[in-house]
Amino acid sequence: MSPSLKPVKRPKALGELVYTSLQAHLRNGAVAAGQPLQEVQLAELLGVSRTPVREAMMRLASEGLLSAQGRSFVVPELSVADVDHIYEIRFLIEPAALRGIAARAAEPAVRAPIDTALAAAICAHEAGDATAFRDAAARFRTAWLSLVPNPRLVRMIEQYSDHMHHIRNMTLGDADVRKIVLRGLTQIARALAKGDGDAAAAAMHENLRQARKAFIAAAGLDSEVAT
Repeated sequence: MSPSLKPVKRPKALGELVYTSLQAHLRNGAVAAGQPLQEVQLAELLGVSRTPVREAMMRLASEGLLSAQGRSFVVPELSVADVDHIYEIRFLIEPAALRGIAARAAEPAVRAPIDTALAAAICAHEAGDATAFRDAAARFRTAWLSLVPNPRLVRMIEQYSDHMHHIRNMTLGDADVRKIVLRGLTQIARALAKGDGDAAAAAMHENLRQARKAFIAAAGLDSEVAT
């Protein structure tokens, strides 16, 4: 089991903290598709009882990030149809969310965390550091999402982005993929700097299109669908 899971403290909202910890565990790509997650092992690692662990895994399963398999849960294998359904939603909501924040992001002080994350991504790419690049790309997403005023929309974007995390961690090890991703982040940041919502939305749409292609190739599904 990955050492990224550590015992948690026991605040009142223990169930929420366990859920957040397991969600982060899935997001960092530590769990491969099909790998079983056992309640007992997770409870021991987190230093909690089995009940909040099971509740958290059931919640993650309801969001499609896990699926029940016998007495355990697994990260589901995604089919071509799953990929298409996920990206259909992402194409609808993420460009629209960026369009909505463009005017506000035109202010340098507001946009500063986005620019800082982009600069870190550029440095990581030039250094060939895939881990640092993943972290910077994640900070870039967090930075622009923090400007979205609708918390329900933010949760939806995060949920459907989470479906891609274990493959994203694989694909960003490829320098060519990082170059494509960096180009997309740069185009998004430039559009936001101009306050151009339509350009930001278009840049995000292209970024998602490229991400979908990389996902399909990494998952070995490219022979099953035209990209």
